[in-house]
Amino acid sequence: MLALKLHGPQTAAGLGKRLAITGEAVRQQLVRLADDGEVTSWSEAKGVGRPSQFWGLTALGHAAFPDTHAELTVQLLRTIRLTLGDAAIDTLISAREEETRQNYLRAMEGKSLRERVGELVRLRSQEGYMAAVEEPGDGTLLFVENHCPICAAATSCQGFCRAELAVFRDVMGPDVEVERAEHILAGARRCAYVVRPAGTGAVPAASAL
Repeated sequence: MLALKLHGPQTAAGLGKRLAITGEAVRQQLVRLADDGEVTSWSEAKGVGRPSQFWGLTALGHAAFPDTHAELTVQLLRTIRLTLGDAAIDTLISAREEETRQNYLRAMEGKSLRERVGELVRLRSQEGYMAAVEEPGDGTLLFVENHCPICAAATSCQGFCRAELAVFRDVMGPDVEVERAEHILAGARRCAYVVRPAGTGAVPAASAL
């Protein structure tokens, strides 16, 4: 399940190779997980030949990963909205955003772009986001979060997601562009952000960063 969470839908053979066990052993475990409703499978054509069977996490499978005090958080947000109004929610989100921004800025002071992205991966992983950085090969960096530990709160109040993107842009610096390319709340399996120097459309070689 962790491999599916981190790397997305895969075949049993692909999972077996990643986990260094046989594809058949993986398939048996996947069937058990499917019986429990935590994974699902589908056929997908890849070129010529028979379609391949892919496996991915269901909503129940995603829920097996921690969602920080989800029910309590949603209840508190609902209570604040009902008793104090939307302005109080905005104040709460703004305060959290500023605290996060300052913490991240201190951690990234004096670092190059790649080092800043690497530090963001470290910080967000500590907070439960299962973060990573990828290089798609087009000259950009792709910062990804494979899990959202505040997903329930973000679903209830999407201001959290707007604040998150604003923080990423601020801590990367005015000379860097950050754009969200994938969004869990929009149905993607993860959140992903394209990071590149402003106006260039690409990230230069590591020595230049």
